[in-house]
Amino acid sequence: MNSAPEVVSAIAGFEPLLQAPARLQVMAVLANVQDAEFARLKEITGCSDSVMSKHLSALSEAGLIAMRKAAVDGRQRTWARLTREGRRRFDAHVAALQRIVAGGQDGI
Repeated sequence: MNSAPEVVSAIAGFEPLLQAPARLQVMAVLANVQDAEFARLKEITGCSDSVMSKHLSALSEAGLIAMRKAAVDGRQRTWARLTREGRRRFDAHVAALQRIVAGGQDGI
């Protein structure tokens, strides 16, 4: 008997890392801007500092985003942006979700 994770991983373009709603939100925001500040991503997702930090670290370690830190008005700030690979994998993930919604696995 197939378990759900095996079926999910068999869907072309589906990105298991983006199953977490906050990660998907971060990727969607970054797909529409040049970069976004940590505080703004935290505000959009409703995540705490520690949870947002973990999400951004996971996305960064997977090569989906790049992060940059700089001091602004004497405070350390963090910005995130999509990498080219992140854009490609996000677009593939969105396309996979659209195929799922359009017709289940038959449409994949």
